[in-house]
Amino acid sequence: MKTIIQVRVLLVALIFSAAVSVHAQMTAQPGTVENPNAVADMKVVADFTNALVAGDVAQMRSLMGDKFMAYGPAAADSSNAEQYIKGWVEGAYKTATNRKVGFVTQSFKVLQGDLAGNWVSTWGTYTFTQDGKNIVVPYQTTFRIADGKIQDSHHYYDNLSIITQLGFTVTPPKKM
Repeated sequence: MKTIIQVRVLLVALIFSAAVSVHAQMTAQPGTVENPNAVADMKVVADFTNALVAGDVAQMRSLMGDKFMAYGPAAADSSNAEQYIKGWVEGAYKTATNRKVGFVTQSFKVLQGDLAGNWVSTWGTYTFTQDGKNIVVPYQTTFRIADGKIQDSHHYYDNLSIITQLGFTVTPPKKM
């Protein structure tokens, strides 16, 4: 009988501990809810992404907020609107042909903290031809939207994959 009581006390303590842990996690992290502007915000992102790939700089610019910032793919990479556009104009638009993109979107709202706001995430594949090679780039980008404009974007893709598809090789350092 004593063993049964000890097991019950232990079980109650574990349940209480799990409940406290879940509550602590919920209060320590900003919560997310459904984005009330999801449809409109996802359209902004879709229009921006399609304009980007099509080379429609005027449309891209019209969808960027006054303090637009782009981040990624590396943690230290960042650019404002003009730097971002210049990178595409002087890079992909001059060297890449047959640019295409396919993606899906998902939207959410962060309720508090530094990340508060309406967000749209895209997962997709960007393809283009350069130097006669067809390049495939899986990517993920998350955009913060306010007042119908993109405030910031966070891009994630594999640069090494792109350069190896273009024919570059990586040479390991010489042993010391």
